[in-house]
Amino acid sequence: MPNSRTLYVLLFSLYWAQGLPVGFMTHALPVILRAQGVSLAHIGGFGLLMLPWSIKIFWAAYVDRYALPYKSLFGKEGYREIYSGHYRSWIVPTQFCSVIILVILSFFPIQDLDQPQYLLIFFSLLLLLNLTGATQDIATDALAVNLLNGDQQHWGNTFQVIGSRLGFIVGGGAVLWCLDWFNWQRTFLALALLVFLNLLPILFYREPYHSKSTQNVNQTGISFTQAIRQYFNYFNSSAELKTWLMVLISFKVADGLAGPLLKPLMVDMGLNFTQIGVYITMFGAVAALLGAALAGLLLRFFSRANSLILFSILKIISLVGYVFLAYRYESQLQTVPMWLYGVNAFEDACSAMLLVVMLTLIMQYSRKHYAGTDFTFQVSIMATVSGVLYLGSGVIADALGYYFYLSLICAIAILCLAPIFFWKNKMA
Repeated sequence: MPNSRTLYVLLFSLYWAQGLPVGFMTHALPVILRAQGVSLAHIGGFGLLMLPWSIKIFWAAYVDRYALPYKSLFGKEGYREIYSGHYRSWIVPTQFCSVIILVILSFFPIQDLDQPQYLLIFFSLLLLLNLTGATQDIATDALAVNLLNGDQQHWGNTFQVIGSRLGFIVGGGAVLWCLDWFNWQRTFLALALLVFLNLLPILFYREPYHSKSTQNVNQTGISFTQAIRQYFNYFNSSAELKTWLMVLISFKVADGLAGPLLKPLMVDMGLNFTQIGVYITMFGAVAALLGAALAGLLLRFFSRANSLILFSILKIISLVGYVFLAYRYESQLQTVPMWLYGVNAFEDACSAMLLVVMLTLIMQYSRKHYAGTDFTFQVSIMATVSGVLYLGSGVIADALGYYFYLSLICAIAILCLAPIFFWKNKMA
């Protein structure tokens, strides 16, 4: 079993690598599209690129059950020698595939996206990049569940959020900044290099043998459908778990509704690529790093349930800040850019604090022998709700306008506090 420092560095590198391409698609791509005159409705449609993160539950059981064989490549015998770690056998090839896709994208003629055939190829490559990233995430989450003990969970998830947010800084903010100064090819080759460098820690890491996980899953002989039913039965086995499902379903409602609006609002308020890339995305991600670290510290002194309530209230306050900005925009009042930077940074910090405590709770409710599937099932619920709402929210925002729609989101976010209180009352 690795020591805590080695484990935290390993998880940090893996989640940073995942955050790089995701940061581009969630932070940089909407800005680029909006600057080219794409409507909010079409930007919301690009949420389909994140579909693999919502449906990864459908192959999570296979990641738990099987390790990818390396025998034909290395010619070695024996389970441990062939795989050198069950989940590592998935992480290494999927991350390497991400490097290859980023290299291919660096040669893509981005100026030809107005042609349908190029747009389809571009969309397909980004979708494939998300597919490999989502599969890697299943294995990485399962590895973390198996390696982190109870006292390490909140710090492990803190480093997870810090790593992913750092990926957002580079993949989102730095890409926008680089596109103002460098060309498309150099920017994406640099992304590919960073993902490859973050592959090195897992390449030199020897994963412990998870005998319980492997034997339990392989010896049952149950079908995939039966396994899924078992997972549903587990989350339906007590009042606490039933109310926890309510929390999972409602947790990302506000984020999904607001997703396509926040960055385009910055564009419409007059910020350029560099301002959004550096002062919104990068500065906001730095605030998220601080928020994640603060959450890790607070979880040493406050219960996970109370922390979830407190951080959720702070998140609602941050959304009220966006309502203020939207009011000034629609009233045609001049707003100092510093207000935009501050509101965005505060919202990113609150989101990171919420994410740390939420991932820690998700890990708490994940069984080690079904680590990848249980963790993925819970995350997929949140991602599915957020993704579905993301797709339609742009259309509603076009019809209602920023101010009224963001005010409505704040009211919904307050209502979403109710499931958290129900769950807390049902905790054993």
